[in-house]
Amino acid sequence: MTDASEANKERNREIARNEEAKQITGSIRVSIWAVAMVVIVGGILFTLGWLELQ
Repeated sequence: MTDASEANKERNREIARNEEAKQITGSIRVSIWAVAMVVIVGGILFTLGWLELQ
């Protein structure tokens, strides 16, 4: 019974590690999108401001 219990605990640990890796990957992906959007919006605002001064 202890071998099955230990195997189950190890399986659960592996599942937890995989889930953590997925969450980190998702967080990085969201951060990249957020930075890209800030750069795009900033570029548009900068361009509009520069054109206004012309």
